[in-house]
Amino acid sequence: MAITDWPADERPREKLLLRGAAALSDAELLAIFLRTGIQGVTAVDLARSLLDQHGSLRSLLAADQKQFCSNQGLGPAKYALLQAVLEMGRRHLRETLTRSDTLNSPDATRDYLTARLRGQENEVFACLFLDNKNRVIEYEELFFGTIDGASIYPRQIVQRALSHNAASLILAHNHPSGVAEPSQADRQITQRIREALSLLDIRVLDHLVIGDGEIASLAELGWI
Repeated sequence: MAITDWPADERPREKLLLRGAAALSDAELLAIFLRTGIQGVTAVDLARSLLDQHGSLRSLLAADQKQFCSNQGLGPAKYALLQAVLEMGRRHLRETLTRSDTLNSPDATRDYLTARLRGQENEVFACLFLDNKNRVIEYEELFFGTIDGASIYPRQIVQRALSHNAASLILAHNHPSGVAEPSQADRQITQRIREALSLLDIRVLDHLVIGDGEIASLAELGWI
């Protein structure tokens, strides 16, 4: 049966308009993105099949172009559309963060950093530079490593902080393993960065470790 033959309140698009996007399942949201199915298969059934193949919506969205386009019913045009949608989401989070006081919006900060760093195959170390009113000046990814580490240079962080005239900053890096628990090396490099910046009266407000669905805050753990 075609989706157009379904009761109106069960069709994904109409359901979204009536009840809001949060009311839809992963398959229903994906079906709206797909717009159409393939011969003999509705968009919802195709969406369910794709989710089964990839294991989750996130895994499908994180697939590279070759993996994504290898699925029946998907191609370069859909991949380009998906990347545009994901980038709009990241920019929306960035605008939300930029327009707010980060100290009063810890959830916005975490959402933005998670969107940028979670799912990276290798470790990425980033800084969120803030002014004296705790507003975002710039986000920069400074160091890139392997699946289990990256070389961090406090001197370069100091240089970038001075370049942005930052009053404080938030450090963040991902753990490709998915486990957000900070390592002893994480604690040590945080201390070295704090000591280097303190000479210039620039504060490190937090260091967030981004895992798979979880985040660890060194400040909340009492290590900053």
